[in-house]
Amino acid sequence: MTKKKILVITNIVCMLFFVNACKKETGVTGQQNLTQYVNPYIGTGGHGHVFMGANLPFGSVQLGATSVLQSWDWTSGYHISDTTIIGFSHTHLSGTGIGDLSDISLMPVTEEVILNRGNPGDPHSGIWSYFTRSSEKAKPGYYGVHLDRYNVDVELTATQRVGFHKYTFPKTDGACVIIDLENGTCWDKPTEGYIVQENDSIVSGYRYSTGWANDQRIYFTASFSKPIGKFVVSNANKRIMENSLKAEKVYGLAYFDTEEKEEICVKVALSPVSIENAKMNMQTELPGWNFDQTRTKAIRAWNDELNKIQIKTNDEAVKQIFYTGLYHTMIAPSVFCDVNSDYRGADGKIYRKNNFTNYTTFSLWDTYRAAHPLMTIIHPEKVDDIINTMLHIYQQQGKLPVWHLMGCETNCMVGNPAIPVVADAILKGFNGFDRDLAYEAMKTSALSDERGLVYLKEYGYIPYDKEEEALSKCMEYAVADWSLAQVARKMGKEEDYAYFLNRSKSYRYYFDKSTGFVRGLSSKGEFRASFNPFESIHRDSDYTEGNAWQYTWLVPHDIYGLVDLFGSKERFIEKLDSLFIVEGDMGEHASPDISGLIGQYAHGNEPSHHIVYMYPYVGQSWKTAEKVREILSRLYSVHSDGLSGNEDAGQMSAWYILSALGLYQVEPAGGRYIFGSPVIDEAVIRVGNGKTFTITAKNNSKENIYIRNILLNGKPYNEYYISFDAIAKGGHLELEMGSSRSASNPSAFPR
Repeated sequence: MTKKKILVITNIVCMLFFVNACKKETGVTGQQNLTQYVNPYIGTGGHGHVFMGANLPFGSVQLGATSVLQSWDWTSGYHISDTTIIGFSHTHLSGTGIGDLSDISLMPVTEEVILNRGNPGDPHSGIWSYFTRSSEKAKPGYYGVHLDRYNVDVELTATQRVGFHKYTFPKTDGACVIIDLENGTCWDKPTEGYIVQENDSIVSGYRYSTGWANDQRIYFTASFSKPIGKFVVSNANKRIMENSLKAEKVYGLAYFDTEEKEEICVKVALSPVSIENAKMNMQTELPGWNFDQTRTKAIRAWNDELNKIQIKTNDEAVKQIFYTGLYHTMIAPSVFCDVNSDYRGADGKIYRKNNFTNYTTFSLWDTYRAAHPLMTIIHPEKVDDIINTMLHIYQQQGKLPVWHLMGCETNCMVGNPAIPVVADAILKGFNGFDRDLAYEAMKTSALSDERGLVYLKEYGYIPYDKEEEALSKCMEYAVADWSLAQVARKMGKEEDYAYFLNRSKSYRYYFDKSTGFVRGLSSKGEFRASFNPFESIHRDSDYTEGNAWQYTWLVPHDIYGLVDLFGSKERFIEKLDSLFIVEGDMGEHASPDISGLIGQYAHGNEPSHHIVYMYPYVGQSWKTAEKVREILSRLYSVHSDGLSGNEDAGQMSAWYILSALGLYQVEPAGGRYIFGSPVIDEAVIRVGNGKTFTITAKNNSKENIYIRNILLNGKPYNEYYISFDAIAKGGHLELEMGSSRSASNPSAFPR
């Protein structure tokens, strides 16, 4: 049987299970039951890399199955093509391009096993077991599966900081729960583990590791519902008859005698600070043993968040994609502090009883584009905490986060992607943080000498003979500099405004008017001699995960400046049109992240995400409508491979959410949401403080994709965008849709 046929069959099995599971879901009093539309399988195939398991919105714990396999498509620990499980671990990434975490893994077994990862070719090697897809149950806040090798049913749910396991064993005198402090996901490697049996039902410890997060430390306490019959510790595969162990590869084995269908529950609380704090988290969040009640609370928590946007549409696929996407946007950022707000900082120090909620998992190169602009609309209560987290990271490491994970700076990807997020919050009027400190953090980060910035200050651009991926780094810095300039102007810092606004135009150096592309430039001011606009060499070219066709448009902050470089609006439009048509070979060394192609437009990677929304700036809104509808229908689906690239901590789905509503923030900060083409008929958006903003798309259909007229709060509205302030105030936006373009179709070219 071919891989394609296997994938089709797998998708059908998953969809049938999902539909049946939805039918059994009960409603939640006082709100719509929206969890029934969440399909956790979307994005578990292809290169989606999404998390599969039980968690709460933005929860510290992501409790789910972790596979034996360790390659790129398993960076979340799970992939739809695989039916192996090595354990159920409490931390996972979702949608990232690099793998880490899967800390504190538990595995119920019924036989003596070799304590290592094992070999999928040998079903009795290592800890792992096969499972069948039909035995899986997956919903927001809940995951269940049957382990074929051990004949054990596993059910999982969670609170913010506690994972709750329920294991149903067969009759055996060899039942055992393995606490695995060795195995993680992909890049992860343990450096030190500690485990201790404190009494007949409590086991605690910690796991230190290195990987993408180069100094991760996580503490835990595990409480068993049944007294442990025998407890053994093991250093790798060397069992030791002691109740504690400190080593690199640590395991703890808790043995039980069980009757047929006997349930044993385990609660595992995490802390970034200490074992004592993990116990405090347990006592505060989950003192009891009612699994079903905990699961119900988890479902309620997800419904509370999903109900922030209630949509109407007759297209059931749109409902699934929309609410699954909304679900995916709330896996990260994740809480990274204890119930008393203690956390471990970027400097390795412990910060006690803070006045904000600390977060981690900041995939900012991705999420500054849509996920954070979406958050400002539907999660305004979290924005101040997100910014305070970033400002404390600045104070602890000397710069704003780049890609922060579990208290560690990974410096992954290019640019200063936290600056647009902080600037956006200031420009939108959020004030639950120190604005002077925020400005200092942005300016200091922008003026550092690292990651090519020293050359930007010296040359006005970053030369390719001085820095790798120089062009992409500089163009991303330009986006951040423009954002900082807008805050400088707002705060009356005119000299800084002029400096950073000028620096935000550094992209102009790279534009080659003879070819109409941005190209690598040397320190002597010469374009790189060899040039192929299609070619992309991963980590060894001027472009980061892209090529000249894609990066030429990375000027969301100065579209009219880019038009000027082309020489006329007509030439700009002609080139932009050709992006979606032209075909070419990117070469054998191109990154697999360059995916979801329409011509050379790459929706599977974030630098392209704003491009279809550039047309209204040059008076051709209808092309945005056409291309948005094409992307929504072609590059998102209800299948396991229903994402065209990595989920990237919610960015891919955030693009869908905003675009399905009919708008998108192109400029990196400030809150102008450009109109596109909504696929929903109506959306009621809870924007905070008891206010709602309703979007109604009249006469909407697959044919009626063009916005012909707009009313805002009952009055004619003629702009091609709507401001954040207008949305945040609450109100009603009415979009009259039609099958033909209208002369009044909102567009602008204010020259």
